Amino acid sequence: MNAPFSPGSTSLRDPFQAFVCDDETSELLKPIATELGWAQEKVNKGGLQNAVQSLSVSASPNILFVDLSESSDPLNDINSLAEVCEPGTIVIAAGQVNDVRLYRDLLSSGIQDYLLKPFNTDQLRDALTQAQMVLAGPRNADGDEQDRPHVMTAFIGTRGGVGASTLASSIAWLASTEQNRLTALLDLDVHFGTDALALDLEPGRGLIDAIENPSRIDGLFIERAMVKANEKLAVLSAEAPINQPMLTDGSAYYQLEEELRNAFELSMIDIPRQTLIHVYPGADEIGRVYQPDFAIACSPAAFVEALAAGGPVAGGWQAHSAQARAEFERWSAPRKSPGAIQMCEIMGWLDAHMPPDTIYTNGAGNFSVWLHRFHRYRRFGTQVAPVCGSMGYGVPAAIAAALVCPDAPVICIAGDGDFQMSCAELATAQALGLPAHGADTSCAC
Repeated sequence: MNAPFSPGSTSLRDPFQAFVCDDETSELLKPIATELGWAQEKVNKGGLQNAVQSLSVSASPNILFVDLSESSDPLNDINSLAEVCEPGTIVIAAGQVNDVRLYRDLLSSGIQDYLLKPFNTDQLRDALTQAQMVLAGPRNADGDEQDRPHVMTAFIGTRGGVGASTLASSIAWLASTEQNRLTALLDLDVHFGTDALALDLEPGRGLIDAIENPSRIDGLFIERAMVKANEKLAVLSAEAPINQPMLTDGSAYYQLEEELRNAFELSMIDIPRQTLIHVYPGADEIGRVYQPDFAIACSPAAFVEALAAGGPVAGGWQAHSAQARAEFERWSAPRKSPGAIQMCEIMGWLDAHMPPDTIYTNGAGNFSVWLHRFHRYRRFGTQVAPVCGSMGYGVPAAIAAALVCPDAPVICIAGDGDFQMSCAELATAQALGLPAHGADTSCAC
């Protein structure tokens, strides 16, 4: 009941509910509920049995007060409550059994506190105030209050059987057990539920419901639909009939991504085998590294022309493309980075002040991310870069570009190692009368 899910979705629930067995407890609880900003109508008669029945058909509150006075087996009954209670709910129990072993067993089962009846107003107020403090504070089971950024990792196999699902489920398990991180595993193979089966779980219908009804996806849906593999790992998958197509415009996956980001530290997404289409001008290259489903030997221009002749794509492509564009713009927006030199700002200045025909060159290395992520290309043929990870490529490429296009400015982006591999070529530039100015981006790698 006090499972370590993020409290980001708790605002969707009622803040408080109580189920009590007698009028005395009810009259004691109502004014304190009002004092704490809760409605007195949330104090219900019926005790534990009524709580189990009510919560089996409705969402759990953030804080739940339950009376065990009429229970003949409190520990077993509280376990029944746990089966219908949402993860993250803070439960305070009250009862007449004065037994330290019962108290310890109840706390071990996930109860926040156990009040022995009769109790007074101050004891009840203190217990509820403490529950509010726990709800507002960090919910990591290990007590780690560090604010860790959410990390989302996708596993994509070029074809079935290459091991992407094995990697996804194994890394998710290790992250949850070895690193003690709250981890979500999203298995998008809706017809087989591979990851759930690998963890010996029933796939369930959670993912199917999400795809069919994206509007239902919220924090409570995530908590109800996901299956727990251990205390830190939850799995969302499905096992739809093989002849049942699962069509979506992508909104369901976008909403799932947002909710997983709110509820977990890590998200592992297992993306099933995709149809691979390889378009390349040289027929000898196709199939050399990987085997495509469709191999097309033609130039990019001819391929795009043939696509355009086919007319608009049917389905939710426009919404999907608009979403993809928004995600790209958010991903490539300038951001603050460590250190005095802000490469994002430098890229922005170049975009604002350099003419559209400026040619950019780079070699291989992490430094090239600044160019590829934050620069906006405005004209065809304005980048010269390697396709096979060749370090030292940028400087000679810049010299060649300056020779071929003498009227266009040429900018080479290079880190220290990349530059040193071919810096002697500056002598060639000098011999050819090409003016050169340099700056090192290795500090931003």
